[in-house]
Amino acid sequence: MPGGRRISAQAVCTAIRDDIVSGAYPPGGRLTEELLARRYGVSRVPVREALRTLESEGFVTTRRHAGACVAQPSEREAADLLDIRGLLEPLGAARAAQRRTEAHLKVLRGLVRLGQERARRGCLGELPPLGDWFHETLAQASGSPSLAGLLVQVRRKIAWVYAADPARRPERPVPGGGAGRSDPAVRAVESWAEHGALVDAVARGDADRARIIATAHTERALSEYRLRRPAQVRTSKHSVNTASGRN
Repeated sequence: MPGGRRISAQAVCTAIRDDIVSGAYPPGGRLTEELLARRYGVSRVPVREALRTLESEGFVTTRRHAGACVAQPSEREAADLLDIRGLLEPLGAARAAQRRTEAHLKVLRGLVRLGQERARRGCLGELPPLGDWFHETLAQASGSPSLAGLLVQVRRKIAWVYAADPARRPERPVPGGGAGRSDPAVRAVESWAEHGALVDAVARGDADRARIIATAHTERALSEYRLRRPAQVRTSKHSVNTASGRN
């Protein structure tokens, strides 16, 4: 490796997982060790270890005579992911209200301020990473590493299997009468207002209120998903031998 630096299997695993989630590798697509090693600029050893990890996480399957391939969740499995998130996130919010630290609250409040400011300005492209950071911090605030790990893994899988679809947002009244669909910018403002209310409940230690808000927020968010269909392979953004903007 350049400069004698060894790339860890964990870094390779993160790179491959991110590219699977983004759609760079479509469901059912083959994952050849040699090609992956060349793409990420590593040897085949960390690639092999990464594929084993991804198989244990459900992102990769091994087929006879075909080797490693991107998994293809059934519609039932995909629907189960949404049900699991609907059960886990309210539980995580309730636990966070009981176990959060001041450090958690500081990060959550800072993220809410950033998210609300970006939403008001219409900077929608900047919101997904903030939302991920918010929910991961909230999961960590539950005080349960097992629950936090499950929440992060479920959200990651949902991002892979599903795509946000504004056209499927529920109809609601619009000014002047009649019905219309929520504008993405409007929904972003609403979503971050919900995040703010959730943090307020967590800060007060109100587990019941936190659970109620998280349940309503999750139900609204899940109505915006549509099952992602296989698409053409897109160019990978990763080269794990160079600095990455992802943590």
